[in-house]
Amino acid sequence: MLVLGDAHADDPDNRRALFAAYRASDADVALQLGDLMYYDLPKPTWFVAGNNEDFDTIAALRNGLVSNSEVRNANLLASTAVDVDGVRVAGLSGNYAPTQYDRPRANLVAERRRHFTREDVERAMALQSVDVLLTHEAPHGLPVAEDYDVGCSHVDDLLSVLDPELCLVGHHHQHAEATLENTRVVSLAPTWERYYTLDPDSLSLTWFETPDG
Repeated sequence: MLVLGDAHADDPDNRRALFAAYRASDADVALQLGDLMYYDLPKPTWFVAGNNEDFDTIAALRNGLVSNSEVRNANLLASTAVDVDGVRVAGLSGNYAPTQYDRPRANLVAERRRHFTREDVERAMALQSVDVLLTHEAPHGLPVAEDYDVGCSHVDDLLSVLDPELCLVGHHHQHAEATLENTRVVSLAPTWERYYTLDPDSLSLTWFETPDG
């Protein structure tokens, strides 16, 4: 299956790269790690919301209310799980803000809807038999180069409870890998640089340069 990092596909050049990755992979299904920002997709795609999205669309997807010609093949994983090609895939949408974490999700408005809450994490922790976990926020221990300390303890806890074989992370726009306890954790490069394929049997991940759109 196709695996994609951040897309920021509201930008026309990035959108062309996104569609070039779909064409080049020739996969039937895709996983995407957030900051998608364009939701009319050529193949069935399961994604987690990032910190840059159309949050009205994300809210509608959370509630199963989308009936819109501009949303096609976009399936949100928001503390939910699905079987994709025999792989149990779960997702935690959003990023962490300490001031919003203990608020009810229903009380988050406007841009604050970008964040995950305690109830989102608790719902995700109740999922079972997860093979691959998708997050936009990284756990501690992932060697990405930022000018701040990367890692969220709530994502650490989620990894510990779910114990997936593979965790795929967006947000940082760079490829990096670590093994944390029993889980291989991979931060994905953005879609305009690379696309990835995931073997559903071995869960091995291979990357390719994204061709010109």
